[in-house]
Amino acid sequence: MSFAKWIGGAIGWSFGGPIGAIIGLAIGSFVDNMADAGSPLIGERQTGRKRRDPYRRMPNYDKQRRRPKTQSGDFEVSLLILASIIIKADGKQDQRELDFVRQQFRNMYGKERANHAFDLFKRITKQNVSKRQVCLQIKQMMDHASRLQLLHFLFGIAKADGHVTEREIKEIYTISGYLGISNKDYESIKAMFYNSTDNAYKILEIDKSVSDDVVKKAYRKMAKKYHPDRVGHLGKEHQEGAEEKFRQVQEAYEHIQKERGFK
Repeated sequence: MSFAKWIGGAIGWSFGGPIGAIIGLAIGSFVDNMADAGSPLIGERQTGRKRRDPYRRMPNYDKQRRRPKTQSGDFEVSLLILASIIIKADGKQDQRELDFVRQQFRNMYGKERANHAFDLFKRITKQNVSKRQVCLQIKQMMDHASRLQLLHFLFGIAKADGHVTEREIKEIYTISGYLGISNKDYESIKAMFYNSTDNAYKILEIDKSVSDDVVKKAYRKMAKKYHPDRVGHLGKEHQEGAEEKFRQVQEAYEHIQKERGFK
């Protein structure tokens, strides 16, 4: 699978707007490097043909009235860009965080596709990304369940080095706001990455003082919200990633059950 085929094969709305500009610059860098290396795949400089404008076929997402279906490639590109912001949030690129990103992509996409994604990721990290513009595009074009999955992954990156810094928390909180994620949803996902006696309640988005019936209702609500089928349109690879959130909701409920002694 060539780099060009990978990047163009499953990307829809993310090839427009600010995200399209970021990816266009990254691809342009890749193409320039191949041309400078004399790759037979890039022959436009030798033949004198005009290089294709990477923005020519980008959809104008501002004029779309209906939210298009998010494809696996759209989620992947959005994840790469937001991950690049978190990686740099504490002023350095920790190798453990980079390894986490690479491993997660290998788990989701396989070695070859993951290698392409990580190469693109490294090029994106060299750019100054406007998180507000990127997040507003994602908010407009991506469904809520997929945005929650993005947030869960970002906390995973921040925790990969064993400690989530205040700057990383601030960046993720800002991103979640731009993505249109409520404070309750933010705190729920954040609680999945910390050890605290109250975390089970935070994950279910309830107060510790509520009745058993409220706990049960909250569990059913959260199980529905975080069910892997909610991101089924992104492909099996992302359903498997969503299972982690779903499992943590179940564990939170079981913890409260055991603590309170109800069935």
